[in-house]
Amino acid sequence: MPYIQEQYEIKEKCLIEDYLIKELDFSSSFATSLLAKGKILDQNNNRLRKKQVIKDGFIKVYIFKAISKGLKPLFDSFHFAIFDKPGGLKVHPSSISSEYTLLDEIQYHFGKDANLVHRIDAETSGLVLISKNPYAEMMLKQMFEDKKYKKKYYAWVEKEIKEECKITAKIKNASSFIKLKMQAGKQGKDSTTLIKPLRYERNATLVQAIPITGRQHQIRVHLDFLGHRIIGDPIYGIDENACNDILNRKISDEKRLEITGATRLLLHAVYLEFTFLKQNYKFYSKQDFLKQRD
Repeated sequence: MPYIQEQYEIKEKCLIEDYLIKELDFSSSFATSLLAKGKILDQNNNRLRKKQVIKDGFIKVYIFKAISKGLKPLFDSFHFAIFDKPGGLKVHPSSISSEYTLLDEIQYHFGKDANLVHRIDAETSGLVLISKNPYAEMMLKQMFEDKKYKKKYYAWVEKEIKEECKITAKIKNASSFIKLKMQAGKQGKDSTTLIKPLRYERNATLVQAIPITGRQHQIRVHLDFLGHRIIGDPIYGIDENACNDILNRKISDEKRLEITGATRLLLHAVYLEFTFLKQNYKFYSKQDFLKQRD
């Protein structure tokens, strides 16, 4: 478990942040972060907030403790590293109860200053860029915000795509009880994806997808809009009740295979290129994604 619960006795009345800083020797920024993220509870499991007075009893503090399951970086330098993430692994814990994620490996190998520069969906496999210090984090996150990088993905999609194409449908939040779901159409944010077919077999096409913009679920939404949903997609191109059951893990892998065509989303971040401190870097995933449809 990445979050470890530790209990501390309250000996006298004080503000919670004063206690964290003076008694537990937490930095002001760390204490503020824990309070903001709901990681500090009273003895009755009520969330404590900034400026709240504590009087007696004890408090529960949930602190992230990184563990390793043997995943090592694909590339490691002084300022940044690259991980080749397997499909099905979340990049970041979503709650106190979340188990092992990529952030575990990041901070296990490189310490608490290391962080994700960008994220990919849990089921998407492939390259993830990691900063190892605050300077690199600032520079690399700005690079992503300014879109000064090149990313390429592989995806197995339904049916045959014969020619290269550019998809420019705008993307917005979908009118759906599935909160994560997006939709493409004439309204929304400008979005562009380049699609190139690479191989066709068993009524499916392996495509290369290059997102020119970076909208939520962009490649998945655009390919579904094109009529070629990604095999294994638990959200797009399937009944929303089935989608809800998959996302809430209410059905077996066998049933998901029947509904979506695979037990995971067949999308893979295969290539990443960028310039950092005047040096150009190009990275290729070493995973054999071509066989992951089998």
